[in-house]
Amino acid sequence: MSQTIYLDNAATTQTAPQVVEAMLPYFSEHYGNASSIYHLGAESKEAVTRVRDCIGASLNAQPEEIYFTSGGTEADNWALIGAAEAYGAKGKHMITSGIEHHGVLHTCRYLEQRGYEVTCLPVKEDGRIDLEALKQAIRPDTILISVMFANNEIGTLQPIEEIGRLAKERGILFHTDAVQAYGHIPIDVQALSIDMLSASGHKFHGPKGIGFLYIRKGIKVRSFLHGGAQERGRRAGTENVPAIVGMGAAVQMAFNGLLERAEKERHLRDYLIQRIEKEIPYCRLNGHRTRRLPGNIHFCFRFIEGESLLMLLDRKGICASSGSACTSGSLDPSHVLLAIGLPHEIAHGSLRLTLSEENTIEELDETVEAIKEAVEKLRQMSPLYEDFIKQEKNGQKEE
Repeated sequence: MSQTIYLDNAATTQTAPQVVEAMLPYFSEHYGNASSIYHLGAESKEAVTRVRDCIGASLNAQPEEIYFTSGGTEADNWALIGAAEAYGAKGKHMITSGIEHHGVLHTCRYLEQRGYEVTCLPVKEDGRIDLEALKQAIRPDTILISVMFANNEIGTLQPIEEIGRLAKERGILFHTDAVQAYGHIPIDVQALSIDMLSASGHKFHGPKGIGFLYIRKGIKVRSFLHGGAQERGRRAGTENVPAIVGMGAAVQMAFNGLLERAEKERHLRDYLIQRIEKEIPYCRLNGHRTRRLPGNIHFCFRFIEGESLLMLLDRKGICASSGSACTSGSLDPSHVLLAIGLPHEIAHGSLRLTLSEENTIEELDETVEAIKEAVEKLRQMSPLYEDFIKQEKNGQKEE
């Protein structure tokens, strides 16, 4: 096996050495409970406060609007359930999209079982919602719109500014799952009229098991965890100080030179897309061609199974995925690919490659060659591909 080429950064990123270094003292030296009043606890509390300040500044938010969670899924659950419980007397209608992460979609299903009504908006072929459809879906009893900032599979960026403006005009709360976007592209919650935002540390070289929910001041979201007065009484549980410190270090790294790093990733992304489209026939790029995350590439290859492709790439030391890591055990095609109109047989042949600034052109060249070899091998084993080629040849002869 060749040296590992890691191209699954949407699933998780490598925890940066600087992040680990920042965390270590809070396991053994500054180990106090942040809610304690003695000096060891005060040291931990000060560290948590510094991270809250750092995250707030990165979003153009106030530090007291940042609440630490165990990750993006908890933040999504809290935003939706907390808002539903707090504003249920005003209305029980919510709006989301058909390509959300399951942290949102399954929470919506949970709320539907408890008397709420959820409108799930369709998306266009490029994965973007139709703003006119959103306007039509709004009702007098609509209390929340939840649309992700960027899709975790196909990388499409949603028209967040327009959604935020519309929600604000109609007096509706707007939540966005920014797990894939935060730390990779600039986000200003004031300019975008975002009321709640979810993020997760391990998506930008921080540790796993830590994230945050931004809640705009004045939004009456109910507590999600009960039992203690931590997080200003809104999220009970002893603060995970080492992980919070680690996420803070990752935030500082992410926003130091963010634009330059994103431009490098776009260059790598477009290079890889160009080579695949030029050198591998019968493939389809999924998601918006330009309005997508800097490091996201998502293709479907006809006449193959994505799982088989992943296994062949793994033998070459290449780590990739077919979609969300949260549904990797499912045999069903991605709900995102079905939502953008792909038939099952094409959706099954998907491949997601997600880059970081650490990847190189040499790695991408090696990856393209491995994909070409694997796709050709799998197609040679496919009777459907054999029939397709015969039909193509017969059609050429008739002409």
